[in-house]
Amino acid sequence: MTAKKKRTPNLQNDSWVVIAADSVIDTQKNNSDPTFVRLRNPSTGAASVYMLGSGDVQLYEVKAFIEDNRSWFIGQTVQRDGRLLFVTPMDPLFLILPYLIKSGKEGKFQPVDQVVMDEEFPECSKLLSCSRSLASLHHIAEEKEVGSLKFHRYSPEKTMDWLKKKAERTVAALKKRSISVGEGVKSTTYVRVKSEFQEEDYLRYAHGLISEYISGDLSKSLLRHLQLTELTSPKQAEPPSKKRKVSDGPVEAGEDYTKFNSADFARKPPKKMTTAQKALAKVDKTGMKPLSSFFSPKVKAEKK
Repeated sequence: MTAKKKRTPNLQNDSWVVIAADSVIDTQKNNSDPTFVRLRNPSTGAASVYMLGSGDVQLYEVKAFIEDNRSWFIGQTVQRDGRLLFVTPMDPLFLILPYLIKSGKEGKFQPVDQVVMDEEFPECSKLLSCSRSLASLHHIAEEKEVGSLKFHRYSPEKTMDWLKKKAERTVAALKKRSISVGEGVKSTTYVRVKSEFQEEDYLRYAHGLISEYISGDLSKSLLRHLQLTELTSPKQAEPPSKKRKVSDGPVEAGEDYTKFNSADFARKPPKKMTTAQKALAKVDKTGMKPLSSFFSPKVKAEKK
């Protein structure tokens, strides 16, 4: 008997299936390839994976959609890592903000290259190389110029105004695309039960999206700045957000909401009848007993 060959598991993945814009892999302007980097997540403080475009001029967020027992056929090979990665542009100020907040506790102006430093994530300094990073610091910090040098200090007021503008732009984008939001939205279909949309629904939804990129304390401050009350009642609370697992690998997608579909959305189409069933349907069943009557218990006659 010939012994079966044991397959050696592929422990290292050198390729992924990625959905991204053409600009992500554009190397014409800068003679370098995009790279994955580990940076501190601005919301959790833990490690997350991001991508820096060619020349480190653009920051991208990396998300992953994962399902069990999924693989990809790539050419003549099978890629065991069945994740589907999504790469989308991201504002680097969200990642710079936590460093400014930390240094702002000292209450003094400092050079930004001495503020954005992290022994655990040394590549965070590349955030300052992104286009418009330095030019946009005035949105979240006060600036001072001494000769040719610039110094910055965290400004809570400017940050709240900046985040409020982000929320307002998000609301405008939601309305433009006719995206339904609020408590009356059904899980996966996003069909509004009520026909009217309240401005508060849009603001709360936008606040929830932005809160995924800022700390919990900052999220509460933004809620007050938007003049929204904190929801405490279970009936008032919005559906739970899709929490992402933070790891060294690409950020994983959250739970699939399709299992919460109502019965109306889960109805199966009627099965087609076989030839025998069609012939039986044409037979005159007048006076015929159903087959189940021969197996049902007999009812005893009542004694008079």
